[in-house]
Amino acid sequence: MVHESEDGKVAVIGIMYKTGRPDSFLSSLMDHLEAITDITDGERAVGVIDPRHIKFGSRKYYRYIGSLTVPPCTENVVWSIVRKVRTVSREQMRLLRVAVHDDSDTNARPLQSINNRSIQLYRPDDKEEN
Repeated sequence: MVHESEDGKVAVIGIMYKTGRPDSFLSSLMDHLEAITDITDGERAVGVIDPRHIKFGSRKYYRYIGSLTVPPCTENVVWSIVRKVRTVSREQMRLLRVAVHDDSDTNARPLQSINNRSIQLYRPDDKEEN
């Protein structure tokens, strides 16, 4: 999920997946994804999606300053990557690729050097008050 503030700052929340059981949040998007599979030009509004319904599985996450992985490869992007790897079904992966018209074997740019970047693991205190 890519977020841009009104003053142009960019942040990304990343969730890693491996093939397995269907992801419940992605299951809730299937109708929206199917509705845009035929769109190749322009955009189509599919409604509002509440990100609070995403089940991260962990409050632990990695954070670093990097760049976007697609052009224009904007720099100084705050990346937060959920530590827990979730599962996604092959059908969900297929539908996501069709929806974004990703016919390539990979949709990311080549691995970038770390360039003295620090990666921090955040572990919220389990005793934290709500």
